[in-house]
Parts: sequence; structure tokens; C-alpha cells
Amino acid sequence: MSVKMDLSFFLLLPVHILVWLYSVLSFLPWYFLTGAQEKKALAKRIKAKSTTGRPDGPYRSVDRFDSLAQVDFPGKDTLDKLFDHAVEHFSHADCLGTRQVLSEENETQPNGKVFKKLILGDYNWMSYQEMDVVVSQFGSGLAALGQQPKNTIAIFCETRAEWMITAQSCFRRNFPLVTFYATLGEEAVAYGLNETSVTHLVTSVELLENKLKSVLPQIPNLKHIIYVDQKAVNTAAYPAGIQIHSMRAVQELGAKPENMSREIVRPSPSDLAVIMYTSGSTGRPKGVMIIHRNLIAGMTGQCERIPGLGPRDTYIAYLPLAHVLEMTAEISCVTYGCRIGYSSPQTLSDQSTKIKRGSRGDCSMLRPTLMAAVPEIMDRINKNVMSKVQEMSCVQRALFKLAYNYKLEQIKRGYDAPLCNVVFKKVRALLGGNVRMMLSGGAPLSSATQRFMNICFCCPVGQGYGLTETCGAGTITEVADYSTGRVGAPLICCEIKLRDWAEGGYTKHDKPHPRGEVLIGGPNVTMGYYRSEGSNSEDFFVDENGQRWFCTGDVGEVHSDGCLQIVDRKKDLVKLQAGEYVSLGKVESVLKNCSLIDNICAYANSDQNYVISFVVPNQKKLTALANQKGIKGTWEEICHHPVMEMEVLREIKEVATSIKLQRFEIPVKVHLSPEPWTPETGLVTDAFKLKRKELKNHYLNDIERMYGRK
Repeated sequence: MSVKMDLSFFLLLPVHILVWLYSVLSFLPWYFLTGAQEKKALAKRIKAKSTTGRPDGPYRSVDRFDSLAQVDFPGKDTLDKLFDHAVEHFSHADCLGTRQVLSEENETQPNGKVFKKLILGDYNWMSYQEMDVVVSQFGSGLAALGQQPKNTIAIFCETRAEWMITAQSCFRRNFPLVTFYATLGEEAVAYGLNETSVTHLVTSVELLENKLKSVLPQIPNLKHIIYVDQKAVNTAAYPAGIQIHSMRAVQELGAKPENMSREIVRPSPSDLAVIMYTSGSTGRPKGVMIIHRNLIAGMTGQCERIPGLGPRDTYIAYLPLAHVLEMTAEISCVTYGCRIGYSSPQTLSDQSTKIKRGSRGDCSMLRPTLMAAVPEIMDRINKNVMSKVQEMSCVQRALFKLAYNYKLEQIKRGYDAPLCNVVFKKVRALLGGNVRMMLSGGAPLSSATQRFMNICFCCPVGQGYGLTETCGAGTITEVADYSTGRVGAPLICCEIKLRDWAEGGYTKHDKPHPRGEVLIGGPNVTMGYYRSEGSNSEDFFVDENGQRWFCTGDVGEVHSDGCLQIVDRKKDLVKLQAGEYVSLGKVESVLKNCSLIDNICAYANSDQNYVISFVVPNQKKLTALANQKGIKGTWEEICHHPVMEMEVLREIKEVATSIKLQRFEIPVKVHLSPEPWTPETGLVTDAFKLKRKELKNHYLNDIERMYGRK
């Protein structure tokens, strides 16, 4: 092994010398021609300050210190006005794009399993003007079917162009839109539809037949179901009191002169725009009430952190549109004249599960400039790429590591290494090769993964922090900020302050920076939960100036430049039998760095003195390790083998010790799950946040075994 390493070093010695010469000769011209000095000054500047001078805040962006921003375009204070503005300015430009499905084929995998694969064609585009016509006709058709202004209408559908068309139709006619994740269970959807007294529902054929059909008798108010697909549905199989329509038929109904001539009741800024049901990490889903003014303010803050947003951008849409991050991102893109190409996690890249081998994934076809991602997806990309690096030849691997480490050092200093980007060209091509900025939200992004995306995809990663209750707006890191582990300064639409949490040991007097529960205030803070007065009084309040605030339950630390770092979560804190407090979220974020782990849930009982964990292992790495140990069998048998549990525990202890977790924070026992946790399993939310209650119930027998009760 050492001979191979020596050989690779001597083979790469000319490369080392070349890189050194390149650095010496090119640094000064690059430094001045690219404005590196200005970028570094932006990175180091004060980004937010306390308006009171107190360490607990409130903190506001220095770019909008005197008053909070409420609108981006003067006079455009409702969502329908934003869309009208976009149609007026970008009428003939491409707006929404969908790929043709040319055929479906069955592909047999090496293990004998058969997967359905898609052969996809080019993107077909709808212009802003064409979308405007469809929005008018569909909205008119809904009105002809009896939908009334200010009466709720629901959408339960996958991320696709028809979702956005439906939303814009509802915004224009003041139909408050009730949204549900496509992965939400049928009982939860029925609960939400009944709670909001919905009479009209827009969905897809797949969700209608596989999820809704069985619970329709439980939803007495529902009268009309509109499916968005170009398919036929056997309407005889549904309850007699419910009419089933295709989206095209409703659009044709709306296009009739007598329906198009009906008066349109437009919304006001204080009218309800959306009731967004969160999949929630605990209990029943809650509907967050969002008025037009809230969304306009939130998007104003978000867009200010995306430099150059405009008609030259292409956004790839694949996250759930029922998530506030994706919905506001897409509405913002439409407002600024961008193209939106629709995708899914199963067709995103050439290697995605539904793409036939040798075919091109959506990123390769679309070549997006902007994309949003949750940390779970970025972690997966990171581990897949690094796994492929390990399969390279010794010289290739050494060259990759040389370029990676060199660029890492440059980025840490606030610079770049354009020469190294040639090495990462193939990695960058996984996402089309054209991405200029990525936005991460939904959960904390690890520093290692953020640096990986910076280096290999050659673009900044804006880490954001916000909640459904704040329209997804709170903080976003600036493009010039090359630090990691932080979520940036408050957006120009809101402010943040810290509230002491004595039980967790966090106060505004902590050194070196003040810490406490994060409260977000501003015009982007929503109106509370639908029919949930108890939660509203507990989580929302209005201060003496009439400003609404939301209590996030997250614990933050405000750095000296005004940027926020999320350090804990109140609900994740468990007190062990001996009195030590363990932050489960902190333990999980550290241990996700283990190479053998794809996902982890830490668990502790207050009547026990140690932490345990459930782990979804990395199948490739654990299988390879099992082969080294002479352990044979199916994937399930490998996961349940006690030797493999001990190997995962050994790596957990190594990583935990290197990152200096306290002894009582390190899991003592582990259960390996052969099944991954996806939103479909109900064990994680659509943003891949852990559902602790569901995970506890799912692994109850294993908990009892690991705590010695069985």
C-alpha cells in the first residue's frame, strides 16, 4: 500500500509543482480581475445589528435597518398582481416546462428485482401568456362548478405544472388554497379536508385511486374532484354524491363565453391565500393560515438574497410544492421571469431510480441555474460521489484529493481555484453543469456537505432558516459568506430575537455569543393554525407595536456579525436518569458524518442513563465490510448480525470522540434498519425531518430490547 502511495506521489509531483506555479502566477491578476477583495469584504462585514443594543435583540439586517420590507414591487401586494406583472413583462418567454414520457420499460436488476424505468423526451414549454390563458379558463371553470370566493379549495397532488396553474387560478379568484403533501396518509388528508370544509379538490389519478378512494365516504362536504392527468377515470366506482372531472374538461367549461364574462372577485392583502398543512414531526397535521401579505413579504426577503434573479435563470422543481420552501421558490421564479422545469427525485439525474440506464435525467436535459435541496438529498449526493472516488485508480484518487484539498483551503480563505474546477467537471455534470446557486432548507446542513457542494459543484450554497409559520422566511446566508454551520442574517422582511431557556442552559449572557430560543417577527409571520386556539396562544404573540411574532422552539446563537447559528431544539432535549441533558438533534447531526450511516435517530428515556440509536446503514459500505468479516446473507441478515451492529457502534464512538461529544451523549447500543426512511414510510416528513413519535412506535420492541426489558 505504501509503495502505491509513493508511486502516486511521484507521478503527481509535476501536478503539485504546476498547481504551485499556477497559484503564484495567477493569484494577483485573478484577485483584482474577479473582485475577490470586494467579495471578501462583503463576507466579513456586519450583516445584522440589534435595534436595541441588547444582546437578545431584536436583530435586523443592516440593509433594511429602519423598517421591514413588505413588498418587492410597489403596488403588487397580492399574489394575483405579481402574476399579472410577470405576464405583462415576460409574456412570450418560457414559463413552465414538463418532459414528455415516451415509454415505460421493465428493467431487471442484478439482484433479480424488476423496476419500472422511464424513457423521457424533451421539455415541452408553456409561455407566460399561454399560462395566463389556462389560469383564466381553469379559474372560470372552477367558478362555474360552484367554487365561491373566500371558500376553501384543496390541492392534493405531486409537484407538477398543473399544481402551479391551480394555485395561480385560485389566487386570482380569491379561492383560499388548502395544500397537502402527496405523501400524507389518507386519514390525515381526510382530517384536513373535513376540518376546512372543502367542497372542491384538485388531485392526480394516482393519488385519487390509491389514497383518496378509500376515505371519500368519510368526507361528506366534498362535491367535486378534478384530476390533472390526461387519463380516463371510471367515475362509476366513486360515491354518487361526488362529481369527477378532468382538468381539461373544467378548463373547457371555463372557456365558454358565459363563464368567462363572470365578474372576478380579486383578493386583498389581508385575505387568506393558503392553508398549508404541515406533515409535522409530531401528532396530527396542522393547517397554517397564510394571507397574501405574509407570502409577499416573505418572498421579498428571500429574493433579495439571490443576486441576479431573472429571465436568464432556469429553476428545477422537484421538492414537494406543498412545502413552503418549494412553493415560495416557484412563485418567486414566476414573478421574476425565470423558467421552471418540473422533475422528481426519481428522475432528477442520469442515475436516478426511474431513469433507464443510458438515458438522460432531468438535470442533464434542463441544465438548471438554480435549485433548492434539503440536506438529506445533498448528503446522499456527497456520499455517492465520494464512494465513486474510492473506486478510482490510485492516481485518479490522489489527483481528485489534491484538487479537493487545494480548493478547500482556497474557499476557507474566501477565494476560488478555477484550475481545479476542471477536475470536478464530471461531478458538476450530475446536476447539468450550469448551477450557479443552491439553496438548502428544511434542516441543518452539515459543514462537510456544504463544503463538498461548494467544491465539487463550483457554486455557493445558501443555507436558509425559516418555517411554514413564517412563510419559509427567516434567514439566508449571503452568496459572499463562505462560513459554514450558520444560516445567515435576518432577511429584510423580518427580525429575530433570543429568549432565555434556563432549562437548556441557554441565555443572552452566554459567551462568546448570546444564545436562546429563536423568535421571528415581521409581516411574514402567519396568522396561526386553523381552528387551533391553544397552539396559537402558545406559539404566536403580538407585541406592543402590533407586530406578530412566532416562537420557533429552535435554540440559536447570534454571532458578532449578526448571523444566526441553530445549536439546539427544545423538543429534542432529554434529561437522563443521572440528570445530564442530551440534545438528540445535536447527536444526530454529528453522527451523520459516519461513513457507514445514511440516517440516524438518537433516542433516550428519562428513566435510563444512556442513549440508544436506530440507524439506516449505507448499504454499499456495510455490505463491503460484511464481506471483509466473512459474513454472508441477505441485506436484512447483514443488518441484524450482531457483529455488524458492533462495527457501526465502533465507528459511532470514533466519530463522536473526534468531534468531542460528551460520554453520556454517545449511543451505547444500535439497531440497524434494512429499510430506508422515506416520507412514504411515514417515519420522516417530506423535508426528511425525523418523526420521533412514529420512529419510537415503529421500533418499540427494539427500544425495549436495547434497554434490557426483553
